[in-house]
Amino acid sequence: MAEKEASPQKGLSPGKRLQLRRASQVFFLGVFLVLFLWSRREFYLNPSLVSGFKEKLVNLPLQLDPLVMIAQFLASRTLVAGALLALITVAITLLLGRVWCGWFCPVGTVLDWIPLRSWKKKQPSLPEGLRGIKYVLLLVILIAAGLGNLSLLIFDPLTIGYRTLTTAVWPGLDRLFTALELAAFKVPFLGSAVSWIDSLARPVIIPAHPAVYRYSLLYLGFFAGLVGLNVLAPRFWCRYLCPLGGFLGLLGKFSLVHCEISESCSLCGSCLPSCPTGAIQKGEKVFCDPGECTMCLACAVDCPTGQVTFPAQSAGFIRQPYDLDRRKALISLGAAAVGVGLLESGLVNDRISPKLIRPPGVENDKFLSICIRCGECSTVCPTNAIQMAVFEGGVEGFWTPVLVPRIGYCDYSCQACGQVCPVAAIPPLTLELKRVQVLGKAEIDRDRCLPWAENTECIVCEEMCPVPDKAIELEVVEVETSEGEKHLLQRPTVIRKLCIGCGICENKCPVDGQAAIQVSAHTAAGQAGGRQRRGHGPQ
Repeated sequence: MAEKEASPQKGLSPGKRLQLRRASQVFFLGVFLVLFLWSRREFYLNPSLVSGFKEKLVNLPLQLDPLVMIAQFLASRTLVAGALLALITVAITLLLGRVWCGWFCPVGTVLDWIPLRSWKKKQPSLPEGLRGIKYVLLLVILIAAGLGNLSLLIFDPLTIGYRTLTTAVWPGLDRLFTALELAAFKVPFLGSAVSWIDSLARPVIIPAHPAVYRYSLLYLGFFAGLVGLNVLAPRFWCRYLCPLGGFLGLLGKFSLVHCEISESCSLCGSCLPSCPTGAIQKGEKVFCDPGECTMCLACAVDCPTGQVTFPAQSAGFIRQPYDLDRRKALISLGAAAVGVGLLESGLVNDRISPKLIRPPGVENDKFLSICIRCGECSTVCPTNAIQMAVFEGGVEGFWTPVLVPRIGYCDYSCQACGQVCPVAAIPPLTLELKRVQVLGKAEIDRDRCLPWAENTECIVCEEMCPVPDKAIELEVVEVETSEGEKHLLQRPTVIRKLCIGCGICENKCPVDGQAAIQVSAHTAAGQAGGRQRRGHGPQ
């Protein structure tokens, strides 16, 4: 009997389909970057922008992420607005396979464009069992979320993308652009052209004011590490580690459209090196695992005899050694239970800084079960006050938003963070409500304060205080100079019941280094202490 011939491809040729896929990657990466830049521009120009269509559009990428939305729902027991959009991604995956990873994901696109492995002459061979790591990590995230913990969402690819752009790439671009401007300004006839270019770039692409973020090298190094793993295997992150890829891979095993290799394949192996995720495997015959295939179409282009097709029919499920099984499920359950238990016990999570100040309206007993660690609030903060926690929040609070007044202050007329938060971990308060939220309390260090320590005139903190009734009052005292002359001096004192802890006094304090007036999260009601289940912070 003659061997079955491969069915001819209908519609676009494999080459045209591959071009379409590459165009899709460029387009959706562009959309991701435009929404990122647009969010900063919109809220910079109007920080009191009320919730509406624009803010919902900014959150669209995260709302399409099923891992983020499911984990957040499990942890908070609340379905946030827009979360059902993640069903679109689920439906597309059940229909077309793991196309999100190959056509849409911005992190996957960057990894595709930086094929470090091709630069190496010696190619290491990695055990296929490593693919199971992403399934274990996926289950650990979901089980921990069911126990109220979202710490491991720092490994979701979209949250990685947002944090890297906000804290490392964007500030780096700002510094580079500024350096080039300063260099160009030294050329006399370029001054007007530089000013014109600057007016176009700020704040559309480059921030209007210097973007300052702590630990930028940490965030950049984290992402660079993901890219660097490409040395070991193309799209190493997507193959072995990505929890969202693991979730979509499980769905992809049951997708309607899938990669299929004809039985008449000559086993030439041309398709094997072209597959970026190693989904095509060769044994007695060549087959493609639909759970690993990102539908990149490269295999169809490289097949010399057209034996690779993508039929619209259910694939037969072929279990692989690295697939999710009872052993991996038990490991995930144990790891999640032990990890959450240690965090809840305080054995590894008890070092909460008194300087831990959360954004306005945050409910500290619930916050860590809602926040998805995406960093969007930090992106839109016009003063860079919102930074990502590293040491302040303990292990469980790693990469959650905190206010750092010495870098920036909570603008009295801004509510941007609450409007942009995709899961309402920072509630979308009206401007009137936001202005009365108590973030912390300011305290004056009289050993550093110029009027107190050196009898030097300074009332900056009182002048900057935005509270209508002024949370800082000036006490007039008579002091004697070193020459024996007496004069009147105003010394600041904090009125604690009026202070909202916005931090502008600390930010503007002219004392070098540590400010003479600092905001801490200890409120009058909360100083009695007692560690809360989800952090300290003001109530």
